[in-house]
Amino acid sequence: MSVITLAEAHAQLPEIIQQLLPGEEITITEHGEPLAQVKKAQRQTWPCKAGSAKHSILRIASDFDAPLDEFQEYMK
Repeated sequence: MSVITLAEAHAQLPEIIQQLLPGEEITITEHGEPLAQVKKAQRQTWPCKAGSAKHSILRIASDFDAPLDEFQEYMK
């Protein structure tokens, strides 16, 4: 759980909430004492629907499944 001051919350609350993960909490303090807790709500809807990209043109690179250079030593 993160802790921020009331002044920080007042100045940056939209950005702070945007960075929280669903279910994650922060405590807002004033003069070192807990004042409030903010918890990001679980998402109720999703930004897109399943199958919404079915008419989109997708491209997969020709070397998509080629071994990565970083893993060459494991491929031997």
